[in-house]
Amino acid sequence: MEEIVGLTDLDVPFLLVSLFILLSGAKTLWSLLEWTVNQLGLETKWMRKRREEYDLVAQTSRNLAALQERHEKDMARSDQRDEEISGNIKRLTQLFIDKEIDDMRWEINNFAARLSEGRPCNKDSFQHCIHIYEKYEKILEENNRENGEVELSMELINDTYKQKLINGF
Repeated sequence: MEEIVGLTDLDVPFLLVSLFILLSGAKTLWSLLEWTVNQLGLETKWMRKRREEYDLVAQTSRNLAALQERHEKDMARSDQRDEEISGNIKRLTQLFIDKEIDDMRWEINNFAARLSEGRPCNKDSFQHCIHIYEKYEKILEENNRENGEVELSMELINDTYKQKLINGF
């Protein structure tokens, strides 16, 4: 019990000031030691480890910068390729549409030519040609084009078809 009573008699402010002075002295000694080692050009284990860590961070930073630069170049190249592909798809689509229009136009005009030559045609051929003409008009409308080549052929086809329906096939 005497020990506990003895602890209550301690001078706490003195103890705290002493501890503070002791820690300040240790810090000053450590700083002095560090300064001396630096002045002599010596390298301790912890200094070498700190330098290696710094070098590693610096190298990682350079690698990340190079990687980011390469990524940006790759993205620019990718965007350029996407634009080229998009342009090629548009050109191919336009070529396909042009071919479809030309094929339908040829089929309608060829059927009209067969009729004008007097060749026999059945009802299914007329219906097919009329259906092709409807698709032809729809494609022209969707692509903002005008029909100027098959109107006369369709007039001949429609007139002949009406005549055949009246007279019988």
